Amino acid sequence: MDIKQLDAASAYGKALQNLDKPGIDATDGKGDIAGDFANMVDDVFGDMAQSTGRAEMTASQVLMGKADIVDVVTAATNAEMVVDTVVTVRDKVIAAYNDILKMPI
Repeated sequence: MDIKQLDAASAYGKALQNLDKPGIDATDGKGDIAGDFANMVDDVFGDMAQSTGRAEMTASQVLMGKADIVDVVTAATNAEMVVDTVVTVRDKVIAAYNDILKMPI
């Protein structure tokens, strides 16, 4: 199983856990949407920070002779993928916001 598959499985597991959390009720449409969105954004940035931190830690372990260079490449690739995903999602959110601003009132 490669890193992308592990990340996808992890994201799927988090999504399944979030189904049990209180949020929007299908019957009345009420819920704390802003809080749920803020929590999701916080989780994404936390995952990004954790991934880049892991890459930095692995790089320092290689300098001390405690890790292999393959581990550094794997951690750096994973961190790059996470950052690229965050940037892509950010760009999509900004594009959606701009589309909403262009809508006639």
